[in-house]
Amino acid sequence: MTTINDTKSGILGFFTVLKQSLKGQEIDYTSINIKRAIVLLAIPMMLEMMMESVFVLVDLYFIGHLPNSSIAIQIVGLTESVLTIIYSLAMGIGMAATALVARRIGEKDPVAAAKTGMQTILIALLITIFISIGGLIFAKDILLLMGASESTAKEGKLFTQIMMGSSIVIMLLFLINGIFRGAGNAAIAMRSLWLANLINIILCPILIRGLGPVPALGLTGAALATSIGRGIGVIYQIYHLSKGSGNLQVKLKYFQPQWQQIKSIVKVAAPGVFQFVIASCSWIFLAELVATTGGDSGSAGYQTALRLMMFFMLPAWGLSNAAATLVGQNMGARLFERAENSVKVTAKYTVIFMGTVTVLFLTCGSLFASVFTNDQEVINIASQALRILSYGFVIYGIGMVLTSAFNGAGDTLTPTKINIVAFWLFQIPFAYLLAKYFNLGPTGVFIAIPVTEVGISLVAFYIFRKGKWKAVKV
Repeated sequence: MTTINDTKSGILGFFTVLKQSLKGQEIDYTSINIKRAIVLLAIPMMLEMMMESVFVLVDLYFIGHLPNSSIAIQIVGLTESVLTIIYSLAMGIGMAATALVARRIGEKDPVAAAKTGMQTILIALLITIFISIGGLIFAKDILLLMGASESTAKEGKLFTQIMMGSSIVIMLLFLINGIFRGAGNAAIAMRSLWLANLINIILCPILIRGLGPVPALGLTGAALATSIGRGIGVIYQIYHLSKGSGNLQVKLKYFQPQWQQIKSIVKVAAPGVFQFVIASCSWIFLAELVATTGGDSGSAGYQTALRLMMFFMLPAWGLSNAAATLVGQNMGARLFERAENSVKVTAKYTVIFMGTVTVLFLTCGSLFASVFTNDQEVINIASQALRILSYGFVIYGIGMVLTSAFNGAGDTLTPTKINIVAFWLFQIPFAYLLAKYFNLGPTGVFIAIPVTEVGISLVAFYIFRKGKWKAVKV
């Protein structure tokens, strides 16, 4: 029988672990209790992921209350859809960094871990230069290609230029946090996004609405606030890298190109990048399909629903990142059974979280949407999207953990193959069929999303049970 003292002890124990996770101490995650390891990593990772989504939600809140808010929301949504390609590159390279750094930490080789992290930054810098230049030159054409009208594209050009022109900041924010996560320094990654968001929250109302001598910049102000906030977050990350925090002791000479190591990183990162690009391209197609079949209101409702979905889903992604780190470090220490058990326990926690989110969306979807816009038609479409999307959340959450486990092991090719079939060969044709031929419009797109995600999860579970991911060497 549970006594009062047991309850008090449990509560005190939880707050002790919570404090330790937020403080960020150097811990050997390959030797402590698995549940404790997951909680220590997952809490800051979940908060980190929530903060990334807060960027968009803060912008969406202030922009949603501007005149012609549906147009403004559409511009933000379409730009974010394109930016998902940059996010995909950042997450793919960052995921490779997490896997490789975690493996080296598990092997008790922190010098190799630091060298690997710096080489991934070098690769990312070279890639992002071209993306930034392309965004600055072709911003309006990109919006038109996404289904925006001529007037909408003209109005949103500067916003898109600023957001895509600052791609380097987005890339570094994701990538360096991936390096910290692989090393088990999740608290630093979390704090960098807390700082970035604090700056964004302060600047958004000032730059969007104007304050004193600062003129009201509207959409442009939102882009500037987000870019400045992220930039300060990156400065914070670089500070911790340069001073040597936790397991990572970085030296300037580690930035010298090491071609053999770069080759190894690219071998893991290339399928990982392609894995996320595949999914992003599918999301872009779906956004364009909603815009052409649902008009401005349909597009704004869909983008609002997606921002809300990502806000609530990203904590589950944080749990998945914890699984990736534990898999990588335990495999580096050759504790393969412990790596597998880490995934199973994380999946259980994710089911509980995603079940809670499902209930919230089914009961409060309209209320959540109304926070970001006063347009009733947009609210109705957003709440319908949230309701349909939520049906597959629990199974989708399990799939997220399993996919992260493959990536954490360095097996980036398996999720890539799954995504090609699921997104390009199934989701896109299925959504097009429902939206166009069955005349379901945006509703058809909403239905295609959970159906696809459930399929991905089932296939990932089958492959995980086979266990070939344990034999991957990086």
